[in-house]
Amino acid sequence: MTPAVQGYRFALDPTYDQEQALRSHCGAQRFAYNWGLARVRANLEQRRAEASYGLTGEDLTPSLDWSAYGLRNAWNQAKGEVAPWWGENSKEAYASGAGNLAAALKNWIDSRTGERGGPGIGFPRFKGKRARVSCRFSTGAFGLTDDRRHVRLPRIGAVRTCESTRKLARRVEAGRARIRSATLSRRGRRWFVSLSVEVERADPGPARPEAVVGVDVGVKFLAVVSTGEVIANPKRYQKAHKLRRRLARARSRRRGPDRERGVVPSRRWEQANRTANRLENRTAAMRLDGLHKLTTRLAREYGTVVVEDLNVAAMVRNRCLATSIWSAGFGELRRQLTYKTSWRGATLVTADRFFPSSKTCSSCQAVKAKLHLEGACIPLRPVRFRAGSRSERRPQSGGVGVHGELRRDGKHARRKPCKTALARRWYRHGKTRNHGRGPTPPGQPGRSRNRITRFLNGTRTRYPQTMFGEG
Repeated sequence: MTPAVQGYRFALDPTYDQEQALRSHCGAQRFAYNWGLARVRANLEQRRAEASYGLTGEDLTPSLDWSAYGLRNAWNQAKGEVAPWWGENSKEAYASGAGNLAAALKNWIDSRTGERGGPGIGFPRFKGKRARVSCRFSTGAFGLTDDRRHVRLPRIGAVRTCESTRKLARRVEAGRARIRSATLSRRGRRWFVSLSVEVERADPGPARPEAVVGVDVGVKFLAVVSTGEVIANPKRYQKAHKLRRRLARARSRRRGPDRERGVVPSRRWEQANRTANRLENRTAAMRLDGLHKLTTRLAREYGTVVVEDLNVAAMVRNRCLATSIWSAGFGELRRQLTYKTSWRGATLVTADRFFPSSKTCSSCQAVKAKLHLEGACIPLRPVRFRAGSRSERRPQSGGVGVHGELRRDGKHARRKPCKTALARRWYRHGKTRNHGRGPTPPGQPGRSRNRITRFLNGTRTRYPQTMFGEG
C-alpha cells in the first residue's frame, strides 16, 4: 500500500440556519485575517517612520511575531476587546485566519529574498466581503456521520451532503484513512467541504508496465499520443462563449453595484449574475472532468508516461492563443499525471523544454541544427501558397486570372468563383431599410431591402463583369 494525502470534496445542502452559521464562520476567519494584517502594517509603518528619524537598533519599536503561533496568541489576548462576539463561532475560524495571514507574509518575504521562484508576490491586502470565503477546521469534532449522508462540523453540527460519502466512510471504518482537516468554501451558490485525508492506497499497477507513451498537448487537439491516438479538444470555454456573452449583456442592462456612489444591486441583477456564475462553474467542471478521465486512463494503461515541459506563462502572452491555451489546461493535465502515476507505481518523465524533439528523426535518430520543411525525414503535407500581394492578385483586364495568374489563351487559370462566394465578402447581418424610396414602379424588378439579394439580382453592381468570367 502507498501512503498518500488525498482530498475529498463534497457539495453541501445546508438549511437556512446552517447556511447563516457557515457564513458567520467564514466572516470570522476574514475578520481575524484583517485584524492581524492591520496590526502588522501598523508595526511596519511605525518602524519605517522611526528609521527615517535616525533611530536604529534597540531604539526602534520591537517587531511582531509573524508566525501562525504568534498571531494566534496575539488574537487570544485581544479578542475580548476587538470582538466581544467571538464566542458565537468556533475557535478554529479565527485560527484559520491567523494561519492564512502567516502563510501570505511568508510568501511575501520569500519572494523578496529570492527563496521563492516565479513572479514576484506583493504585500498581503485586506479581504473584502465579496472576496472568496473559506474556513478551515483542524481540531474539534469534525468528520463523517454513520448514515454516510452528513458531515459533522464544529459549532455547526451535521450538514447534509448532496451525495453519499460511502467511498471515504469505508476506508475510515477499515482503518485505511484518517481525516486531517476540513475546509469550507463557497463557489457560486453552492457550499463545499474539502476533507484532507491520509489514505493508504492499494491501486493496481499499470496494465502495460513495460509500455512507454509520449503525450503532446496542443490547442487544435487536446493531446496526441505517440501510439497514434488523437484526443479531440472539446473546447468547453469556446463553445460556451456565445451564451456567456448573452448572459453578460443581460447582466449589464440591470442596475449593478457601485461602491463609490453607494448603489445597491437590484434583484434582477443578482439573478442574472447567478445565472452567469452557474455557466462559468459548469464550464470549469466539464473541463476538469474531461482532464480527469484522460489522465486516469493514461496512468492505468502505461508504465511510463512522457510529457513536455511547456512555458505556459510565455505562451499566453500571445493574445490570439491565450484563450485557447487557458481553456485546454496544460498545467492541470501535468499536475494530475504527477500524482496519479505515483499512486499506481508508474513513471512520469518530463522532457526538457529545449529538447530538440522536432529536429530529431524518429527513424535514424539524427539531430539537425537547422530543420527546414524540405529537409525533414518525414514526408510533409503540401501547403497551398498564394504568392504575390493583394494588388497583384486583383483581377485585371487582358487575360489576367482571378489569382494573378496569366495564361496564353487569356482565360482564367483556376476555377471561376461563383456569385454567392463573392457576395459573402460584402454580407452584413440584418436588412437595409428602403429610406424614402417609395413603392417599386410597375414594370421594374422588385427592389429588395437586403443588399445581398439586390446584388445577386443584378440591381446592385459592385464588381466588373470580368470577375464572373464574362469579359
